[in-house]
Amino acid sequence: MVAAASALLLFAVSAVVGAAVNGDDVLFLDWPPLFAEWEPHLGPGTPAALLVTAVVVVNGPTWARRLSWRALAWASGAGSLLWITSLALVDGWRRGVTERLAHGQEYLTALDDIGGIGHFLRTFTDHIPLDSPDNWPAHVAGHPPGATLTFVLLDRVGLAGGGWAAAFCVVVAASAAPAVLVTVRALAGEESARRAAPFVVLAPAAVWMGVSADGYFAGVAAWAVALLALSVRGSRGRTGRRLAALGSGLLFGLLLYLSYGLVLMAALGVAVLLVAWDARPLPWVLLGVAPWGVAFTAAGFWWFDGYTILVDRYHAGAGGYRPYSYFVWANLAAQVASVGLATAAGLRRAVVDGVWGARELAARRPVDAEHLALIALVAAGAVAVLAADVSGMSKAETERIWLPFAVWLLPAAALLPAALARSWLVAQAATALLVNHLWLTRW
Repeated sequence: MVAAASALLLFAVSAVVGAAVNGDDVLFLDWPPLFAEWEPHLGPGTPAALLVTAVVVVNGPTWARRLSWRALAWASGAGSLLWITSLALVDGWRRGVTERLAHGQEYLTALDDIGGIGHFLRTFTDHIPLDSPDNWPAHVAGHPPGATLTFVLLDRVGLAGGGWAAAFCVVVAASAAPAVLVTVRALAGEESARRAAPFVVLAPAAVWMGVSADGYFAGVAAWAVALLALSVRGSRGRTGRRLAALGSGLLFGLLLYLSYGLVLMAALGVAVLLVAWDARPLPWVLLGVAPWGVAFTAAGFWWFDGYTILVDRYHAGAGGYRPYSYFVWANLAAQVASVGLATAAGLRRAVVDGVWGARELAARRPVDAEHLALIALVAAGAVAVLAADVSGMSKAETERIWLPFAVWLLPAAALLPAALARSWLVAQAATALLVNHLWLTRW
């Protein structure tokens, strides 16, 4: 309770301080620390969101214990899909779903300017600088071309428009829930995965997963880690494990061309290999990563050029004016709205148990290896968040940008007492419902 209250206090302090220093619009936010506008509202998704909340709170812990593992994995994906969709529809079909990726600085606004894919890749970096002719919209310029190419390909196979783009992003984002549970089960045991399941489904982060490309990135990242976990703790023989490692590498490679910051997902990959104490999948992972670098470089896009030019654009725009001294801690406050109070309480338990486990290991006494494995996964997610924070390349909007890292903090709630699971689930759902109904989140 103290940890949860402290998290809530951190958010409140960041809001008060943010309002005080934002008088001259130095933060470029309407309602710091969130990238959102104060707009209390209801919508067609409100009844559905309340229904999903009731079902998961009342039945989630029981179903997580009793369903077969396969059924639980599918149910977690379906539950996450319903939760994300219902929250998105609180803002309405157009404003909350179909227009999210098709207006302002979003990806779909640039599709009419993209002719051949080869020319797009060869000239991509030319249009990143703010002072360049026909510079890309913020989201296109702010990511490697793989992110935009996803929507180009959807458009060219006949799935054009904001509705299809939104559906794609939401479905992939929802798949992060079973991916996280598969990873937890492989490394930390089925009991931990079952206890984490309702919290992963009812994540407040769903507010920003529907609809954003970062939700799509989170799904891809989660499966990259899950396949790596299966490659070290799977049960399909040597060939199956190698294929899992190769698949993991392909997804990790894709991540590099979806978002520059997702290079930090390496922290999760390293954690998986360390927990299993097995480096045998590494060559297969690298084999999967390599084709992406070769293909994009051969097509005319050099990753490091894109990143360095983007840094210049970032500092020439809002990123250069937003004060690091505020956002270095307010970014973390924004995560309270994304991961929820149960995660904050779980993180406190993870720190305490992790320190105790380290002492036991140092004294050569037996420890619960699966318990420490869960803590290691959560710690890796926290390392990625802290590294992104300290870098200064994400000043504000981190409730959305850090979704691929934030989903790995959610299993910390599995460390809380099972008897209190429903109470903490109520706190998680209340966080998401209040944010989605009191503010109009953007992007």
